[in-house]
Amino acid sequence: MGMTITEKILAVHASKREVSPGELINVKLDVVLGNDVTTPLAIEGFKKIGVSKVFDPNKVVLVPDHYTPNRDIKAAEQCKILRNFAHEQGLTHYYEVGRMGIEHALLPEEGLVLPGEVIIGADSHTCTYGALGAFATGVGSTDMAAGMALGELWFKVSPTIKFVYYGKLNDWVTGKDLILYTIGRIGVDGALYRTLEFCGEVISNLSMDSRFTMANMAIEAGAKSGIIEPDQITLDYVNPRARRPFTVYKSDEDANYERTFEFDVSRIEPQVAFPHLPSNVKPISEVGDVPIDQVVIGSCTNGRLEDLRIAARILRGREVYPKVRLIIIPATQGIYAQAIREGLIEVFISAGAAVSTPTCGPCLGGHMGVLAEGERALATTNRNFVGRMGHPKSEVYLCGPAVAAASAVLGKIAGPNDL
Repeated sequence: MGMTITEKILAVHASKREVSPGELINVKLDVVLGNDVTTPLAIEGFKKIGVSKVFDPNKVVLVPDHYTPNRDIKAAEQCKILRNFAHEQGLTHYYEVGRMGIEHALLPEEGLVLPGEVIIGADSHTCTYGALGAFATGVGSTDMAAGMALGELWFKVSPTIKFVYYGKLNDWVTGKDLILYTIGRIGVDGALYRTLEFCGEVISNLSMDSRFTMANMAIEAGAKSGIIEPDQITLDYVNPRARRPFTVYKSDEDANYERTFEFDVSRIEPQVAFPHLPSNVKPISEVGDVPIDQVVIGSCTNGRLEDLRIAARILRGREVYPKVRLIIIPATQGIYAQAIREGLIEVFISAGAAVSTPTCGPCLGGHMGVLAEGERALATTNRNFVGRMGHPKSEVYLCGPAVAAASAVLGKIAGPNDL
């Protein structure tokens, strides 16, 4: 029996010829990632282990991106712990405000995560890097502490569910719509501790930005990881950025999958997830009349250049609805700079949007767009749980950048074709 791409990566990193679902293995790590929320606790755990140095200062990456620029005194103290640890340990990859970005956009952009690697991050959306053909998963602070100390961690090999997408994409449908549709079909617990392998002719023609978005939200279906086999589009993205050699793995034709889903994308419209679950999905034609108070375009899911270009295409020459606040957050400084060069930021500001330095702030109700009681936001972020963006009696709806931009103009949830 052949192996899936995920099983091959885990087998190599466990120094085994083969692995199978359910097997417990010890895996060597290529990258350990932490941010300003989770790392202070991981550092405390690291010190309790009793080691003085991380396993490799080139393979521990710290990015203060959630409450930065520092929201308040507590955030400042959290970031200070991160900063001091990075300097004490001589970490190569510590990214300070002004040079950082949202971690799951920054690491691929910097060439720090590569095909065939194993990456853990003390952040649930670490699964984003599966878009590059890597095994990447989120862990808790305790596991991060062990990973920093040992350079390895145990895993149970997860079964893989295969998703095949075929047909022709409709206008304004991107990776965000595909993954929302998928989660809507299988539910938020439809892939508990599974790997989601995305494939088919549609994925083969999908941009890297859309692939990152799909892998990012694998966790919203309960998955351990999401993954896409590397192809020429992947290599065109990775080769100019890679800082070390890497290996491309692909699934065998006779690999074993727990289940297979096939979706005809020509039937998929732009999607909207209603409160309070990412699986509570409706096509844009069935949304109805839903007025909004705030729109957020950004996050590790949809703050990339493709997303900003789509938003600018819709906002150019138009104005944000008077009762709506539009917040746009490029995911990295590099994306921000390119958006300036392309004139996108000027389009946003002319339309009446507020544009911010990279931060995860509003996605988790941290800062830069917290909701009051009764307010309703439409966001390109990845979660819409109760109170996710602020008050417990606020509401968050999820969508792709096209619906977000069109809705900001119309003052209610709507698609670009409604303009």
